[in-house]
Amino acid sequence: MNAKARIFFFGDTHGGFEHCREIVMAGKPDAVIFLGDIQASQPLHEILGDIRQMTDVWWIPGNHDTDSAAIYHNLFNSELAGRNLHGRVVDIHGVRIAGLGGVFRGTIWNPARPYWRFYCPQDYEAHSLLKAGKNGQGDRLRHRSSIFPSDYDALMQEQADILVLHEAPSCNRYGFTVLDRLALRLGATRVFHGHHHDCYDYSAHFERMGFAAHAVGLRGVLDSNGVVIRAGDLDGSGEDRVAALPDAHTQPAR
Repeated sequence: MNAKARIFFFGDTHGGFEHCREIVMAGKPDAVIFLGDIQASQPLHEILGDIRQMTDVWWIPGNHDTDSAAIYHNLFNSELAGRNLHGRVVDIHGVRIAGLGGVFRGTIWNPARPYWRFYCPQDYEAHSLLKAGKNGQGDRLRHRSSIFPSDYDALMQEQADILVLHEAPSCNRYGFTVLDRLALRLGATRVFHGHHHDCYDYSAHFERMGFAAHAVGLRGVLDSNGVVIRAGDLDGSGEDRVAALPDAHTQPAR
């Protein structure tokens, strides 16, 4: 891994990008990665036009990035569509970064259950077409930000230095142990996630999990060492979602 690479991780923007240009101009990162719930009101390449001239832009989707056809189009069909890290590993300035965007939804896959309902997007699309008819939308748009087992399985065959997520691993009370397993299988030493709109201190869990994890708050920004570049707008204002430590004899997930 290129330890000199300067990569910034941007928390959920929810349509607010006013802070981005100043952060990039001041910090001069080699690349920036948006952690989902971008909610672009215009095509993303237009919103980030100045920033694209200064740094590389990458992203993963969040659950709200499929709230409407317009929001979806402005992200997934923008000139930055090819910078979607979801379901793959990309070498970004000498750092291998894996992405798993979206959220777990029970209609598709609830990791707390011993089974999944639809393995891949194609399976769900076929089911939804039968249910809603070819002229009906059904939930097909919404589930383009759902995590499918096929996305997860594909990443389990890869290697990466950093894993970026919208959902949280198990150090968050609402997180998922399957994401711990993914980070370990990838060989990732750090995980960055959005979704929860706060920047939590997970350090008590690092040894247990086998990697460092960092929550990036609403419009917050962290660097690749987990150092806060910009505090999130709501940091410290909500409930503490850091999970209680499990039994001392619990080993890291395998």
